[in-house]
Amino acid sequence: MTTQFTAVAKAALADGRITAEELLALRREGWGDGIITRAEAETLFELNRALKDRSPEWCDFFVEAVGEHVLNGTPPRLQCSDEEAEWLIAQIEADGAVESMVELECMVRIIERAENTPDRLKAYVLGVVEREVLSGTGPTRCGGELAATRITSAECRIIRRVIFASGGHGPAAVTRFDAEMLFRLKDATLAEENADEWGDLFIDGVLNYLKGFTLKHAQLSHERRRELEAFVADNQASVGRFFGRMVREAPKTANHFGKVFGKKQAGPDYGAQAAAGAAITDFESEWLEKMINADGEVDELETRLIERLAAED
Repeated sequence: MTTQFTAVAKAALADGRITAEELLALRREGWGDGIITRAEAETLFELNRALKDRSPEWCDFFVEAVGEHVLNGTPPRLQCSDEEAEWLIAQIEADGAVESMVELECMVRIIERAENTPDRLKAYVLGVVEREVLSGTGPTRCGGELAATRITSAECRIIRRVIFASGGHGPAAVTRFDAEMLFRLKDATLAEENADEWGDLFIDGVLNYLKGFTLKHAQLSHERRRELEAFVADNQASVGRFFGRMVREAPKTANHFGKVFGKKQAGPDYGAQAAAGAAITDFESEWLEKMINADGEVDELETRLIERLAAED
């Protein structure tokens, strides 16, 4: 962290506001070496907590800078490790809660950008949204009327972004964990004036869990990604020499190439996998019946869900 970065941050901390010139200086100094360090990211969190007003420009910079540190601060790129997730949550909770929309947006954006994120971070973000829906307080309620057990448009957008994120519990797919959260929110808000988009989100989410599919290895763990990158780095030169020799000797090796490597195997049949995923299993059917019967009645959203299922069969 440069001396100038520290000086600018201290000046903003002292008066609880950051000017356009100071923000430009932070951006210039922070990106000066191409990375956001851990010390710089922690300074940004401290500054965000101290600001009396957070301008859109500040929010954009904060989300961009912290996300860059988490996803690209250490190899492999676009991966959030368990340690980085725990650090991020600790920074968020340094003052006891997710107290600003920019902090929530920061976590959501990381999950969207990442190739994979730890389950701990995904569950934490959805837990924050669920608690604020049930309590009527939280970062998405800032600047509006508080109403316990009411789902707002902002919360619908966040939930949709997280459960369908590339780094979510399933890449661009809804899991049972996500679907059960949607049912809990529905049951708790039946009598409330929820946002218009809530009904579609509930039905889309549960249907995706029941009829969607994910590839077995769609997400690589942080550890596996590191192993693969290390393998490529260590073997790139020898692999290049091998294929170079193969090309030079192609005429005399052509007849034996298939014997050595075998015939090319057909790729995965994604159509068949999608069809299999769309078929509702006995387990999924029993799960849905249990969720619908949990409160002893079939409500309007559950009726719409059943009708959609029937229409798509």
